[in-house]
Amino acid sequence: MTTDARAGYWSSPWPGEDNGPTRRATTVGGPQFDEGVTVVHREAMATTMVVLREPGEVFALRHTAGPGAIGWVERIDAVTLETQARSDDLEAGPVWPGGVAVHANGDLYTVFGNHAHRLSAATLEVIAKTRLPRVKPYNSFVILPDGHLVTKDFGGVLPGHDPATHAYEPTEMLVLEPDSLAIVARCSVPEASIARLSSVDDDVYLVGVESLWRLQWDGTALTIDESFTARYCTIAGQTYGWDPVIALGAVWFLDNGFGSERYAGTFRNQGVNLVPLHLVRVDLETQAVSLTEICGLPGGVVANPPIIDEVRRIAVGYDSGNGVIAAFDVALDGSLRLRWRRDQNHACHPLLFGDSGDLVTADHDPVRFADDIVLLDVETGDERARVASGSPVQSVLFPAAGFDRDLYYCSFTAIARVS
Repeated sequence: MTTDARAGYWSSPWPGEDNGPTRRATTVGGPQFDEGVTVVHREAMATTMVVLREPGEVFALRHTAGPGAIGWVERIDAVTLETQARSDDLEAGPVWPGGVAVHANGDLYTVFGNHAHRLSAATLEVIAKTRLPRVKPYNSFVILPDGHLVTKDFGGVLPGHDPATHAYEPTEMLVLEPDSLAIVARCSVPEASIARLSSVDDDVYLVGVESLWRLQWDGTALTIDESFTARYCTIAGQTYGWDPVIALGAVWFLDNGFGSERYAGTFRNQGVNLVPLHLVRVDLETQAVSLTEICGLPGGVVANPPIIDEVRRIAVGYDSGNGVIAAFDVALDGSLRLRWRRDQNHACHPLLFGDSGDLVTADHDPVRFADDIVLLDVETGDERARVASGSPVQSVLFPAAGFDRDLYYCSFTAIARVS
């Protein structure tokens, strides 16, 4: 890794989903428990994520539902969460949660449905837009160090569709020029991909339905790295992986994502996979693949990435179908040993305050229809704090760190700030 992984992003505490293209979702700071923990929340349907720009500038990506959905970006008050400004409706199309990021040039970029938009951060006016070629959702993007955007179509089953008739098609990768959003390069990957992309330097990682792929950008073309081959689906009944995290010399993700379209306000008891869910590790040097069970139970399902604490060498995965979180010590040779395990209905992207070891998770109660925000000690799994998010549904979306030892939570019904 020779460049800043976030070189294409604005320099802020959280300029894009998972705090950058390696998806480590780690920052510094964290709540001060001796001063108490407070939460403010508001109803905000379909809030995918928030990103931060200059101090006090918080932007939220939101959308409607249905095959002809629209999206929009709001600038919200960093403390009260009230809307300060709103973009015009942004044409979208088929729905799957997209993404927003603050580019190194200071503008906001969104990919949602089969459209990409560039907006002024000052006025939220559209500067450029493009329609993406496939009539499918495109599930977000990464920004490369030279400022180009890389995106891909979502290859999975959409809610309400029959998985028995779904056709898994090869993935088309697109590179967008940041000024005009013109498509300047394409690359076809033989497998469908449901997961979001990750990248470091000019290497882009794509989790296909059976294998992990690496693609390389040379400034003009995006090509498959033929020297990198890592098949992770090796067990009968094992299903596709989700978003990859690049850390500790490896790519990490969770498998058994099939069935995520069954989300019913919760993933608990919605899993249909017959073999246990795994934390997958692919060594970047040797391409060796290891599979570590989260809880050993059938019926697991997940839709998001693990968290990797590089300082403490701890990997945390979860099984949302069975309501289990597990942490593993990562040895120098990459082998894993169980550190702690707890029952908890977590499904959203996790977030780590690296200096304090505060691991931000959620815990959904399907009986009282409430999703709590729960801070765990990453070393022990002990609960440090718990507050109500105000969301009746389980979040499967993106939290973000704030400017002042605070954090933001997003779900399909609410947005919250914990401080």
